[in-house]
Amino acid sequence: MLSRLLGPLAIASWLLLAACGFEPLYGEREQAIPTESLLSRVEVPPIKDRTGQLVRIELTNRMTPTRPAPPSAFTLIVKLNESKASLAVEKDSSATRANLTIAASFILKQNGDGLELMTGSVRSVNSYDILLSDFATLAAESDARRRGAKDVADGIVDRLAIFLSRNQQRLSGGPAR
Repeated sequence: MLSRLLGPLAIASWLLLAACGFEPLYGEREQAIPTESLLSRVEVPPIKDRTGQLVRIELTNRMTPTRPAPPSAFTLIVKLNESKASLAVEKDSSATRANLTIAASFILKQNGDGLELMTGSVRSVNSYDILLSDFATLAAESDARRRGAKDVADGIVDRLAIFLSRNQQRLSGGPAR
């Protein structure tokens, strides 16, 4: 009985999804520039500190996976703030766990006129163990930093992809859709 209901239910859900205006972000659309091409036109200048280097590497790997990149039409300026907070405090006041928080604010500017197109912020919190060995603790903190940099870059690229995809006609000088 349940299997007889699933077929019509699946068809109805597909029809509702098609009627809601859903468009694939990375799929092919008529008269549209692929999102990958739009992202590859974003230049990311160097970001301060080691965490900034990690975020920049992740951003460029996601936005321009194939090299060489086409001439840039946009510049993405990213500023980072990193903080640590001790958790799981023992009776002797020593911490056994910590959170590493990476907060990023970003601005997408159009090259040429410097017009600010988009601003936003992304935050990532990653935990790591504080161990008896200093080396092990540094390695755990470094891994948390690497995971945080990837999370921040993923969040920025997702927001950029949505913005550029929705506004591509306006940004290229065509009529807004």
